[in-house]
Amino acid sequence: MTVMAAATLAPALPEMNRFFQDVPNAEFWVKLVLTMPALLIAIGAPFAGFLLDRWGRKPVLIAGLILYGLAGTSGFLLGSLFGILVGRALLGLAVAGVMSGFTTLIADYFSGAKLNQFMGYQASFIGFGGVIFLLAGGYLADIGWQYPFLIYLSAFVVLPGVLFAVDEPDLRTSSNQQSISAENVALSFKTIGLIYVVAFLGMVIFFVIPVQLPFYLVRTGASSAEIGLALAISALAGAIVSLQYQKIKARFSFEQISGLVFLAMGLGYTVLAASSGYMIVLLAMLIIGIGLGLVVPNLNVWLVSVIPAAIRGRAIGGLTMSLFSGQFLSPIFAQPVVGLIGMTGAFGVFGAVALLLGIGFVGLSVKQRSFRHIWRAPSR
Repeated sequence: MTVMAAATLAPALPEMNRFFQDVPNAEFWVKLVLTMPALLIAIGAPFAGFLLDRWGRKPVLIAGLILYGLAGTSGFLLGSLFGILVGRALLGLAVAGVMSGFTTLIADYFSGAKLNQFMGYQASFIGFGGVIFLLAGGYLADIGWQYPFLIYLSAFVVLPGVLFAVDEPDLRTSSNQQSISAENVALSFKTIGLIYVVAFLGMVIFFVIPVQLPFYLVRTGASSAEIGLALAISALAGAIVSLQYQKIKARFSFEQISGLVFLAMGLGYTVLAASSGYMIVLLAMLIIGIGLGLVVPNLNVWLVSVIPAAIRGRAIGGLTMSLFSGQFLSPIFAQPVVGLIGMTGAFGVFGAVALLLGIGFVGLSVKQRSFRHIWRAPSR
């Protein structure tokens, strides 16, 4: 449901643009249809986090799912571009509750190696969902740009499962509800800030793909189904890598994995900028997907490792806000670059930025390891 919030509509954007071509600045507004939920997710996630800690996880999830289904499918019935944008805004509020709620529940249920494993499962299912819904969105977009909106009816399939199969643990008696020292609180805030920055930058860079790639491929003669396939390749690679997160985390630190994420994205963007055909585009999307598959589980586990259970909902809401702020602002940052040097040039620029970030995080992890080695207390 997270990936459906935006990427499902990506293959339909060129057809939607043609349908609304008489609207002033149609291409800008159509691209905003894709990213509008991200803005409202970013705005609504902190409030959703507060409600998760105040009211509990299940009530927020139920309300979010109902709103998700109604707001998501509204685009199928609406013939107004600005009406569709309103529906997408309401969808964003729903996703803020759904995404934060399920991630918080996972952190309530699991800890240690099991938490690493299940966060990998969560990210993997997001990826496999992306494969299914991006392909479906591509084929439905070939029928008509309105039809991908029907995919959001799946919220009503999930709803009975939440009503009857989800139990909410009592955290008041949990051993995780411990007090933490002022020193640990200060350290946690520094780490939380770094996590939020990684989330924001990762989404700013990655979301250039679902927003810009459909228009790039259309100019090369690709169909909506082929656009959906290209995006689905990235999601599939990410899903497979996510399943291996527990093994990867056992060997690398959070900072090192963040470096791998940006290095993979940077390499993929570089290949995309130099692409000369559709098959090279698919290769680039495969490489980008490898990095994408590590983003969500790494950030979630990293955050949960430094926060007490009492503020878990709010902290995860903040992470959700950071992720989707990056998604919303990505086309705003990218569009001037595209206008100045074209799409292939923009892919190269964002690839270079990602490579620099990857090198920076690898360097940070080496520095931290050296620092810990120097100051490690002698054994007695």
